[in-house]
Amino acid sequence: MAELDLIDRKIVASLMQDASLSVARLAERVGLSQTPCWKRIQRLESTGIITGRVARVDPVKLGLGLTVFVAVEAADHSADWREHFQTELARHPEIIEAHRLAGPTDYLLRVVVKDMPAFDDFYRRLTSGVPMRNVTSHFAMEPVKNENVLPIDTRNH
Repeated sequence: MAELDLIDRKIVASLMQDASLSVARLAERVGLSQTPCWKRIQRLESTGIITGRVARVDPVKLGLGLTVFVAVEAADHSADWREHFQTELARHPEIIEAHRLAGPTDYLLRVVVKDMPAFDDFYRRLTSGVPMRNVTSHFAMEPVKNENVLPIDTRNH
């Protein structure tokens, strides 16, 4: 992990809360003038700590009202199967997260679609694209906590 000083941590925490902050406003929040603040942002981006800036949106208001967590058990654990699976994942924009896990489930996918028929279509395309031992779908009823902000310590120690 990169060593970040307090100012860097405050910059990252502030941008995770609101990536639309102007450099002037951000500099004011973290106690810097604009030029040093901008240089720190550029360094955080060039070192890969800040990997992008996005707008959070309400999926329901975009007509994407169904979130499904899909647990996948691999057909085998070969490098060829993993490569084929990852290629298949890239073909499906409905998959907005994919994690390789330890334990009986090999992968956990977060899938966002319009409705059940759209999920059924997605499921059929995914399962015909790559062999899998087991696929289990868990349908989200409501988001209870959905944060995109990492717990960065912004206290001065």
